[in-house]
Order: sequence, then structure tokens, then C-alpha cells
Amino acid sequence: MNLSGIVQTLETINIRPDEIQDEQLSETFRILLQLIEELSGHVEKLKAENQKLRDEISLMKGEQPKPNIKPSGKKPNVDISSEEERKPKNTPKNKKPKTKKDKIKIDRVEVCEVDKGILPDDAEFKGYQSVVVQEIVIKTDNVEYKKEIYYSQSQKKTYIGKTPSEIEGEFGPGVKSTVLTLKHVANVSEPKIHEFMDNFDIHIAPSTISRIITKNNKLFHQEKSDIFKAGLLSTGYQQMDDTSSRVHGQNHYAQIVCNPYYTAYFTTPRKDRLTILDILRGDPSGESRSYCFNEGNYSPTHPDGMNGSPLSAS
Repeated sequence: MNLSGIVQTLETINIRPDEIQDEQLSETFRILLQLIEELSGHVEKLKAENQKLRDEISLMKGEQPKPNIKPSGKKPNVDISSEEERKPKNTPKNKKPKTKKDKIKIDRVEVCEVDKGILPDDAEFKGYQSVVVQEIVIKTDNVEYKKEIYYSQSQKKTYIGKTPSEIEGEFGPGVKSTVLTLKHVANVSEPKIHEFMDNFDIHIAPSTISRIITKNNKLFHQEKSDIFKAGLLSTGYQQMDDTSSRVHGQNHYAQIVCNPYYTAYFTTPRKDRLTILDILRGDPSGESRSYCFNEGNYSPTHPDGMNGSPLSAS
């Protein structure tokens, strides 16, 4: 029997030494109860120490020690008297979560009217029942731009109207963004992208799809550069690591730069000091690397005019 069991047993006996009229008997019961409490505590300590030694022996034998099973996490029943205490507190757990309908953008609203011919004479209008239906429309929006042409006889010059600035080539930004989304978000292969476009009467060559994916990506590189620079400024420290990788059959290194707010990846052919500095400057290719040549690098006695100290890169 453990200590809690002994306490419960003594409580059921309901011995109250203070209520015993015989002082000698009352003192005897008091001493016995104290002795039982001390001995019970001593026994509990010996049990814990004994179990600890058993666990150490089990580990030495390669066995598992006794598992530490924690008691149930249920809260004890508490008598709450007032109505205010029984009400749940306005905690985040009790807040009503947002439904899917709250996240849906409504593009248009249509009213479904009731056939007035089936309504009785006493029917009254009581409002609307809202039902949200999600739909997506994929259709062509082919535009023929008629560019005006003017010719000046006096200046011997022809003036032609310009297409909108977002139009480059034969395909608009919608087609290009769809190709990039299918490739990089949905992981669709280029032949399947071509098949998708052909199903919607977009006549585009496979080579054009490849060029959209691989060429003219300066905007994305600039966006990555801006994110990387913001990440560097977000904390006073950065963590870096590298791992080997292969690019066109050649050994390269995948450089990882991160902190709790972002992670950026770069692939470089080397992992020396100058490469790390180039990455931290946001120029992993080292194209904008410059060198500082000063008096510390110049020696008139050296055959090449150099004193052997390395140039400092910036």
C-alpha cells in the first residue's frame, strides 16, 4: 500500500486524538500516527531508490527500464457556484473558426426568383437564402490589335500605333502565366502543357512553351534577390550550409542560407571564401565582384610589383 492508500485508510477509520478524553491514550495515538506517516514516507523513498537501481540493472542487461507513465491530464471536478464562472471564457479555442465561405471571393451575384404563378395570395417576401457555388472559366481571349499607321510626306516618316506594354510577342501574359503555373506549381510536363493549350485552341509550339519557361525570367530572379536581401536584414545572424550537387555532369555545391524567417538556395561551382562573400552580397555568380588594389598590395622590390598579400574583394 502506498502513502496515499494509507492516508485514505486512516481517514476511513476517523481517529481524532484531540477528541479522546484520556490524555495518555490521545498522546499515544498522536505518536503512532506520526510514526506511520514517517515510516510511509521512508518506504516510498526506498521504493523509488529500489526502482532506480532496477532500471540501471535493466539498462546494463540491454533491457528497457520501467516506463514512466504519467497520470491522466483530466482536470478534477470543480464546483463552480456562479453562473459567470460556468460560462466558457473567450479564448482562441472557443472562438468560432472561419468557414470556407468566408474565404471565397464573390465575383458576381445572381437572384433566383420564385415563379410568381405558383405563389398563393398571402405569400410575403422574407429575404434570400444564400448559396455560394464555386466555378472556374477557362476560355480564350484572343485579341486582334489594329495598329494605326500614319505617314508624313513632309518628314518622310511612318507612325504606327503601339500595343499595350504587357504584350510581348504573339502570346499575352495570361498564356505565359498559365504555362509557368502549370510547370512550377502543378509540376506538369511540357508535352502535357502543349496538350492543355491545344484543347483550348491556343496554337502554340512546344519550343515556345520551352522558351517561356526558361527565358526572360529576370523578374523572378529580381524577386528572389529582393526576398534574400530582406531576409538578410531580418535578423543579426545567418546560418549557412552546403551540400554537393551535380550540374550538367559537373560537381557543384548547393548553398543554403537561412534564418527563422526565410531560406534561400544557391548553386555554385565552388565553396571558397570569395564564393560565400558573393552569395551574401546577393551575387552568387560573382559577376559584379570587384577588387581593391592599394599600397598594401604593391611592392617595388617584387618582380611583379606584388608583395604576395591577397587582393581584397568587395
